[in-house]
Amino acid sequence: GGRELSERRVAVILCGGRGTRLAPYTAALPKPLVPVGNYPIIDILARQLVNHGFRELVFSVGHLAELIAAYFSDHELKRNGVDFRWVREKAPLGTAGSLTLIEDLPDRFLALNGDVLTTLDFRRMFEEHSRSASLLTIASHRKTVSLPLGVIDHREGLVTNYSEKPVLEYDVSMGVYGYTREAVDLIPRDTRFDLPDLVHRMLTERLPVSVFQSDAAWLDIGNPDDYSEAQRVFEADPGIYLPS
Repeated sequence: GGRELSERRVAVILCGGRGTRLAPYTAALPKPLVPVGNYPIIDILARQLVNHGFRELVFSVGHLAELIAAYFSDHELKRNGVDFRWVREKAPLGTAGSLTLIEDLPDRFLALNGDVLTTLDFRRMFEEHSRSASLLTIASHRKTVSLPLGVIDHREGLVTNYSEKPVLEYDVSMGVYGYTREAVDLIPRDTRFDLPDLVHRMLTERLPVSVFQSDAAWLDIGNPDDYSEAQRVFEADPGIYLPS
């Protein structure tokens, strides 16, 4: 189903989580403000989104929201006419539930976790999502997992196979989603509901969910190992991540 590309380019940045995996940093600092190089991760994301044509940024905030709002209160993107909006959760509604609080969303928009360092082409993903018939598009990244163990397959007490230190490959969610308003309408109000809950509901109802595969670099800043790797790759070549 081809569709007209929406004039409004809206991206919702999800900042409601508590960042418990990055404790103790996140006791005083919301996870999206954790620095990568000299920039909070959310500042890098905001600049990337604007560079990819998104002129309306909606921040879905909860824990330590005031600090995120204060950081952006006089930001250069704002002075350049980018529209910033803040939507505050009173109680944590999860990665999908928080979208129900946002008014005036266009038919198609992006939503993304506020703690990813990636070279994903947000513009291309949004355009592919806009042209597709799917109600939801999930960006995926190929992740290789090495299991440093000997894995036994068996049936009825007898070994059928033995794999020493197998290497497994998975397509994992990058925490970047193309949404439609129809998908948001499937999210219950006033209750915690996460993205996997929404995907399961859509699959049960046989509604189309697409995957946007990319070979973009991707690190989840909420994971301590990824966070130290993010520091290393960003300092080695900030130009890959930050538009000049």
